[in-house]
Amino acid sequence: MIYVCSLFEMEHYVRQLQPGYLVSLIQPELQPPTPCGLEPARHLRVAVHDVSEEAWGSIVPEDEHVRSLVSFLEERSRDEGILFHCYAGISRSTAAALIALAIDMEGRELEASRLLRRAAPFAQPNSLLIALADRILGREGRLVAAHRSMGPHEPAFEGRLVEVAPTPG
Repeated sequence: MIYVCSLFEMEHYVRQLQPGYLVSLIQPELQPPTPCGLEPARHLRVAVHDVSEEAWGSIVPEDEHVRSLVSFLEERSRDEGILFHCYAGISRSTAAALIALAIDMEGRELEASRLLRRAAPFAQPNSLLIALADRILGREGRLVAAHRSMGPHEPAFEGRLVEVAPTPG
């Protein structure tokens, strides 16, 4: 199962859901410690700001960030849940969830984006993270197109818990 939440809800959901893995996609000064009960090696920290282009004082997502995320996702056990969080649970973390779905549902990127949109009508996946993952995964624009097909999102200041499971192919 793939879960998404905000920074403020992360510890609560780690205790409640007991995922096998945690991914923190948040700027360095807000990176949380690994919650009790989770092995530090199962907690990936991706220190980026929620930007899709150069912005003064921001860490823009780059290939190295997405490569580390993709490696982490490919090496995880699919039998255990994974929880993604960013600041609000809307942009960086939903992008990572879409990337995870695309890895788990290879060749069915459009179906993956529809699953995410149904589970998270407020999701606004970070377009740069998606574009970098599309190239790194060799999806030849299919992941970017799937992301665009999600259409408009519901307005939100903070997401609520998202639960989505890849469908078998």
